[in-house]
Amino acid sequence: RAPRAAAMAAPLKRCLLRRRDGREQHGVAASCLRELRDKARGILAIDKAREPITIVLAEDGTIVDDEDYFLCLPSNTKFVALAKNEKWSSKSLDSREGWLSEPVDEVDSAAEKWKQLARQLKDDLSNIILMSEDDLQVLIDVPCSDLAEELTQSQTKIQVLQDTLQQVLDRREEERQSRQLLELYLEALKNEDSILSKVAESETVPRKEMDVVDTGTSSTGTSAKTALSDQILASLKEKPAPELCLDSQDLELVLKEDTQALASALRWDKQKAEALQQACDQELSKRLQQVQTLHSLRSTSKGKKTLPWGDWLSSKRKK
Repeated sequence: RAPRAAAMAAPLKRCLLRRRDGREQHGVAASCLRELRDKARGILAIDKAREPITIVLAEDGTIVDDEDYFLCLPSNTKFVALAKNEKWSSKSLDSREGWLSEPVDEVDSAAEKWKQLARQLKDDLSNIILMSEDDLQVLIDVPCSDLAEELTQSQTKIQVLQDTLQQVLDRREEERQSRQLLELYLEALKNEDSILSKVAESETVPRKEMDVVDTGTSSTGTSAKTALSDQILASLKEKPAPELCLDSQDLELVLKEDTQALASALRWDKQKAEALQQACDQELSKRLQQVQTLHSLRSTSKGKKTLPWGDWLSSKRKK
């Protein structure tokens, strides 16, 4: 009875489990490899005649048959349960080709989205700074109890976290509105100067008939191809101050894009495309600087790997 008591005292490890050809993933908690096999049999409805069950890593098919190796794996590791005579395939749904080629149900995709974002926060809370506005909104909309369970934190701390996410979102919106007001002010000054100059010119120079010249860029010319997705292009074209709504990876993609190709894709002139890339560069630099500052504070905080949730969130609220 002593070994059983020891097993019960062992900490539970969160795992993601599915069948070889299954799309649906199941979250389970197991203290040992044997318990994971037992739960796989019940949750995945594997018939006893198809035993023994082999547990492999979904990423590369590595067989997990050693308890010490299993305990060393991080939480939320993805596993595939193979029944008798089944073999892991590189064409499984966890490969990039599989995820891209297989249609995914919208509801499942949305559920997986917020859990993936939650895991990023669990690894490092400073990832908040690097997220897009859409990602922030996804985490804000998740029920507090669900997010608390996923992050293994109390609902009180998760409420503070969601308040912080909302504040980050609000600050970006305030910055966007400030930029829009500044642009309107500068445009008004430009128009006023233009009107005054035209009035002065009309008083000193006789009026002449002038030909109308189309200075717009031709949309029929050859346009360079862009590697940016339609979603990114739509954000760049439709949203004011688009650099504020993109995540850091998308900002990097915009910066790496050829300026002429970007201008052609957005049907802008090259000068406007250059100004957009400069704005994206400044926003990305600012976010990375904020992350580096947080990491520096974390490294000096008694050598801890991650900044305590309460300290991090309270420091964010003070800013």
